[in-house]
Amino acid sequence: MNETLTSKAYAKINLWLRVFGRDTKGYHAIESLFQLVSLADTLEFTRTESGVTLEGAPAALGPVKDNLIVRAADRFFRASGRGGGVHIRLDKTIPWGAGLGGGSSDAAATLHALNSLYGHALSPGDLMALGAELGSDVPFFLTRASLALAWGRGERLLALHALPRLPLLIIPPPVAVKTADAYAWIDHDRGSEETGEFAAVTDASAFTSWESVRRQSHNDFEAVVAARLPAIGHWLDRLRETDALLVRLAGSGGACVALYPNERQRDAAVSQLGDSTILTAETMSGF
Repeated sequence: MNETLTSKAYAKINLWLRVFGRDTKGYHAIESLFQLVSLADTLEFTRTESGVTLEGAPAALGPVKDNLIVRAADRFFRASGRGGGVHIRLDKTIPWGAGLGGGSSDAAATLHALNSLYGHALSPGDLMALGAELGSDVPFFLTRASLALAWGRGERLLALHALPRLPLLIIPPPVAVKTADAYAWIDHDRGSEETGEFAAVTDASAFTSWESVRRQSHNDFEAVVAARLPAIGHWLDRLRETDALLVRLAGSGGACVALYPNERQRDAAVSQLGDSTILTAETMSGF
């Protein structure tokens, strides 16, 4: 049995994201179209006799014991009943507080890796249940789909046929946005009587081309985040001045992303924007 395993944890963007009312547990219902992108963290897992240790996590992420990677590992060992432990080394590339799902992707990679290192002790359904407990985005990353429609709290997923790869730009968050804050801003601006729409009809053709996705694309967080954090609104406006096919807030914030028809237009946008912090990537159509 292998003692060490290395895994990539890819980022995501939300091609559309609608926020509805709260369920009986206080969680907001959502509908979202998740797209995997090539920006990724790298994690190395080494079996140990006991315990869970993590190195490489930036101090800005807070105490190591609260990191989603450690929490995912702890839950795996409790759920599987397997003796043993793991040492995890993280090479962090995905910006945090960005809405790119870096922490959730790291958690999903951890669950998959430990399940492989420990003889597939848990079923795919078991892993999905653990993922849903850890965070709303974790189940998407566990599917390893490149494109998926999500609803509920994000734990209900329909994997879709991948769209052709497109180049994109990512503006790292000029201001980190906490997901809880973004939801609170939506609640405040809507008012206590307005919970959002609960029903919509989406034609199947909406998932078959980038043009149809562009026509449907929307993110309920954009207006409320940009209104409170002008630096993010500034970058959304600047990206819309380029030849982008689609410009969106990455998720609940604070990274901004722009998709381009080809690399030439993407590279021209980099020159036009003239900022050395801009990240380049591409959408993924499979691992």
